[in-house]
Amino acid sequence: MLDSPDAVSRVAEAMDRAWRELLAPDWPQLRAICERDVVHRVGVIGEHGWATTTESLHPSIAWQAGGIGIGHFPQVGTVRLVGDGLLLIPSVFVRNIAAHTEDPWPRTLIYRACGTAALWGEQEDGSRPDALTALVGRSRARLLLALDAPASTSHLARSLAMAPGAVGDHLAILRSSGLLVRARSGRSVLYRRTPLGEALVAGSG
Repeated sequence: MLDSPDAVSRVAEAMDRAWRELLAPDWPQLRAICERDVVHRVGVIGEHGWATTTESLHPSIAWQAGGIGIGHFPQVGTVRLVGDGLLLIPSVFVRNIAAHTEDPWPRTLIYRACGTAALWGEQEDGSRPDALTALVGRSRARLLLALDAPASTSHLARSLAMAPGAVGDHLAILRSSGLLVRARSGRSVLYRRTPLGEALVAGSG
């Protein structure tokens, strides 16, 4: 089949159909989660530096003298960047860490984006209300769980597929209850959980 003259067009058609039927309807939400993660990582770089940022991608990653150690890929050995840099890509599909280490692609680490667990957890367990949902309501519970990294109202609205106005109202209530604080970062206002909010989320798990 791969030797047939229409092999390329058939593969392209199959990929296009897979995109339209499997990903396209949800892509704005999935892309928003990845964009939000990029904003979060840039903030971590500015505040804590590259070592902390890199190690925050996954527990198996450690910043070492002369390189980055990744315990998840012991079979790969040493990959030399030789000045070409390392591309970091957030994903909503990987569970741990994935990597591209061979030419002609750039050396790449693909890691689990912040907010991914809340996204899939909501789809898997949304029919079973937990203690957090019972306490604060379903929408506010989703927002609290999604704020494992600071985020703006617009990022939360897109990543959770909620109306921006509703997100703003819920965030205001959570903030007045002492579960969130907000701070300006450039042109955005980012919300994050307070220690009380963190304890509430931890207790619900």
